[in-house]
Amino acid sequence: MTRTVVESKTKTVIIGFDEPFCVIGERINPTGRKKLAAELEMDNFDTVLKDALEQVACGATILDVNSGAVFTNKMAVDPRYADNNFTEPPLMKALIEIIQGVVDVPLCIDSSVPDALEAGLLACEGRPLLNSVTGEEERLERILPLVKKYNVPVVAISNDDTGISQDPDVRFAVAKKIVQRAADFGIPAHDIVVDPLVMPVGAMGSAGQQVFALVRRLREELGVNTTCGASNISFGLPQRHGINAAFLPMAMTAGMTSAIMNPVRQAEMEAIRAANFLMNHDANGGEWIRFAKVLEAVEAGATFAEASAAASAATSGRRGGRRARSE
Repeated sequence: MTRTVVESKTKTVIIGFDEPFCVIGERINPTGRKKLAAELEMDNFDTVLKDALEQVACGATILDVNSGAVFTNKMAVDPRYADNNFTEPPLMKALIEIIQGVVDVPLCIDSSVPDALEAGLLACEGRPLLNSVTGEEERLERILPLVKKYNVPVVAISNDDTGISQDPDVRFAVAKKIVQRAADFGIPAHDIVVDPLVMPVGAMGSAGQQVFALVRRLREELGVNTTCGASNISFGLPQRHGINAAFLPMAMTAGMTSAIMNPVRQAEMEAIRAANFLMNHDANGGEWIRFAKVLEAVEAGATFAEASAAASAATSGRRGGRRARSE
């Protein structure tokens, strides 16, 4: 079985066909979040800390860290801030150092700027996931040497110099090309996590069927793990969380092994927890039983984030007690 190992200083997460579904928390991303971008411009990391703690409490086992902030005010004073190559590397370093100070889960370093990716690799403790490489020639030549140099797994996105194809066969061919080019650098297939690109079902009725078929091919023919931006499937539609919650277990049964998503959404996390149990990736239903207590607290009036944080704190306290007694 293919196993992609991602590590922090103290924790190991395995993405694999025979493992529980890996939830990669997406919230630490200033793209489209004006409030967060404005905070980061002021060196205010309060929301970052809140998002890191909250996502882990709600079930994220890896946190995606994106440094793509636009510093509008600084840009007006210093034109260098209009260049992501100038702004992202130091921001990525700062984000990773701050996040590692409050949570111990592995990180996914997310940037389109190669220097920001390397800054993240230098700041990270453990073995992070790098996000991402595409099939574009320039990107392959710039990112794959980084992957090899730091011995880390990488997300491979199925688009190339021609853009994103609506033809799933073309997207598969791009993924295959990336896996083959990675092998030329000595990077094994188990360190490639392919994002086959989920299209919005509101714009393409066959989008779900496409991705399920693609994931099966990627697993059976290339032997790679897979991920996606889960919310893409429901883009532009009402009541998106219901669609996402249906999509995720279907993708899991097709063979998808991780997703970059918002773990603070109860519907999606409930669907994943139940699917893990039904797929025998939750021994004796232990995780489902613990999660059920969170749902009971929500029914009693707590928010999902509050109930998850309380359950996480209680679990940590019990573990601490056991360690103290054993010592």
